[in-house]
Amino acid sequence: MNGLVKDLPDSRSPALGLVQPTEEEKLRQMKANAVAWRGALSLDAYLKREKFLASRELTQNGGLTYWALVDKAAKERLVLAGCETYRKRAIVAQNGTVKDVWCHGIGSVFCPPELRRRGYAARMLKELGEALKIWQADERESLFSVLYSDIGKEFYAALGWEPFKSAHISVPCTSQAIANELHDPLSPVHLLYADDLPDLCADDEKLIRQSMKMAPSGKVHVAVVPDVETILWHHAREEFVAQELYRRAPDVKGAMVFDESGKRVWCYWTRMWYNEDPTDDAGNTLHVLRLVVEGEGTLNWETQASDEMFLRYVPSIAALIGAASQEARAWNMANVEIWNPTKIVIEAAKTVYPSAEMVHRDSESIASLRWYGERLSVGPVGSWIDWLGNEKYAWC
Repeated sequence: MNGLVKDLPDSRSPALGLVQPTEEEKLRQMKANAVAWRGALSLDAYLKREKFLASRELTQNGGLTYWALVDKAAKERLVLAGCETYRKRAIVAQNGTVKDVWCHGIGSVFCPPELRRRGYAARMLKELGEALKIWQADERESLFSVLYSDIGKEFYAALGWEPFKSAHISVPCTSQAIANELHDPLSPVHLLYADDLPDLCADDEKLIRQSMKMAPSGKVHVAVVPDVETILWHHAREEFVAQELYRRAPDVKGAMVFDESGKRVWCYWTRMWYNEDPTDDAGNTLHVLRLVVEGEGTLNWETQASDEMFLRYVPSIAALIGAASQEARAWNMANVEIWNPTKIVIEAAKTVYPSAEMVHRDSESIASLRWYGERLSVGPVGSWIDWLGNEKYAWC
């Protein structure tokens, strides 16, 4: 490697290009990036997990693509930087017109430590950004791509992926938090299982489409579809890690308050283990993937918070957070996190745990979006694009 590093090309060289890596190159890249991405898993288990996740319904048939920047002229090809993209169904609405498009989610951007500060990651992303405009666009347009930056906001913004709201509220899974859980006799909690997900995801998509039709003109409204394939990918990831750590997998996938169609409030969640010690909960987090309020329409409830909505939904959402806290505690989680909560969700979290506070992320998991369609303004895309459902489910 040392000899190769000395002879590496300039990142501006026309000999560099973006390719789909070979199986051998993918394996070398995964072994190199394992320290960053394996979490609580051993190297061997991490490699098995990535192979397992590549076979899920979301990632089959072109749903997952690996990318690498290489020197095409080199006799011995070396991956200078790599990443992967997930093809996701998305919806774009403007002035009452709703369009089905692709969104490509970018994940695992990695440059080996010995090759950093040479501009390779930036060169790869510049080429990838252009490639994704037309990648797999034979069936439908690719109008935007997303990524979640763990290196702050500036690097990816300079390459076209502009930062959006990236905040969360966290409820610790302590006995105090669970003791303060709100038990509303009018809001009994029903636990959700894998068999419940297909119908609920389909209902959620209908709500999003209805909301987008009602969206005010003058802005572009986008959403990654929280379809069952996406939710099941998160659960497959969770189940694999649980089996490795505890030799069993969780079957509770979320919770619901009320069960009458048109009045339901529900959420899906996933557990993420970061601590290599399976007996230590530090760092382990139950993430709420998606929170759905059925009665008001997704756009109204997410962007408006009337006094009536507070009275109606705070007790229900508090009950869901309480159920999530109990489930998290049972699986050695330290916290429950909800991304980009509304005022109603914040109030509900404080009902469960009065000291809960908003965290505005500025270095990790920064939701970032690059727009490929016509720009409405020369200003930041966040000033004229509303990203609905900017929640954990869209992460990759």
